[in-house]
Amino acid sequence: MPDAGSEPLLGRSTRVRSSDLDLHDDALVSALRAGDEQVFSDLVDRWGRMMLRLALSRVGSRLAAEEVVQDAWLTVLRSLDRYEGRSTFRTWVLGIVVNLARSRARAARREVALDSEQEPSVDPARFLPATHPRWPHHWAVEPAAWRTPEDELLAAETRQVLLEAIDALPPAQREVIVLRDIEGVPAAEVCNILELTDTHQRVLLHRARSRVRSALERYFAAPETT
Repeated sequence: MPDAGSEPLLGRSTRVRSSDLDLHDDALVSALRAGDEQVFSDLVDRWGRMMLRLALSRVGSRLAAEEVVQDAWLTVLRSLDRYEGRSTFRTWVLGIVVNLARSRARAARREVALDSEQEPSVDPARFLPATHPRWPHHWAVEPAAWRTPEDELLAAETRQVLLEAIDALPPAQREVIVLRDIEGVPAAEVCNILELTDTHQRVLLHRARSRVRSALERYFAAPETT
């Protein structure tokens, strides 16, 4: 790989088919090391949106997230020799995004710790007490049924409520729900990307989903204004 400061990071195409990229990491990495511009362009198209959403789960603005993604691609190209194949190439790339986004967020916040993750994900008052004779710890107030079928969830207003609920989550929960529920990344890969145990990943996802569901319940239960 030529030095980034003296020559272009990418050069002439080596004609690796983009349809093979997700299946053959060795061929993909070899093509990038050889300076294949087409392969790099295909990767940017394929993974760029996911990388941006993942960065947005940590940093406060789209501009900052876009800068994180740009820095991540530069880091990928300059660090290809460090990729050892211990995880999939996509996992490795997304891990770089996570690390850069977290570093940027820490610098912006100056390590202000506002961790609310010890709060219960669902209000305890909604459950029956442990001493209940028949249904200990069961729902006292069941989750509200949504007024309309699935297509209402796709309406612009409802989607905005959903996105705002996700944006209001603590960063660790936001990262997990973005990867799992928005991007559809498998749990095992999410654990590798975020360096989480399976148990911690499941706890964060449960808390995130509970908070998002609560926001949607409040939205659907709110009286209509006339």
